[in-house]
Amino acid sequence: MGAAPTQQLDRVFAALADPTRRAILARLANGEATVNELVAPFDLSQPTISKHLKVLEGAGLVSRGRNAQFRPVRINAAPLQRAARWIGDYQRCWEESLDQLDAYVKDLGRKEKRHAGKRKRD
Repeated sequence: MGAAPTQQLDRVFAALADPTRRAILARLANGEATVNELVAPFDLSQPTISKHLKVLEGAGLVSRGRNAQFRPVRINAAPLQRAARWIGDYQRCWEESLDQLDAYVKDLGRKEKRHAGKRKRD
C-alpha cells in the first residue's frame, strides 16, 4: 500500500529540495544510468549517491531495474506531474495578483496624467 497523497507530495518536495538529487533527476531525464554512472559527475562517494537514490526512491521519483548484474536507475515522471499539478493550482493566485498589480499601475498612470494636466493649467 502506497503513501497517502499528501505524504507522497511531501516526500517529493523534500527530495527535490536537495540540489544533488535534482541533478541526479536531470541526468536520469536523459535516460537510465547505473549508480556508478551517477557517481561520476559528482565529488561524492558511491554510498552518498546511494543514500540520495534511496530518498528519490522513497518519493517514487526513481526506480531501479534489474538487467543481469546491473541495476539501472530510471526516472519516474508521475510524482513530478502530481507536484507540478499542485503548484499549478496556485498559478491562478499569482496570475490574479499580477493582473491586480497591472490594473493598479495603469490606474495610477491615468491619475498621474490627470494631475499633471491640472498643474499645467494652474
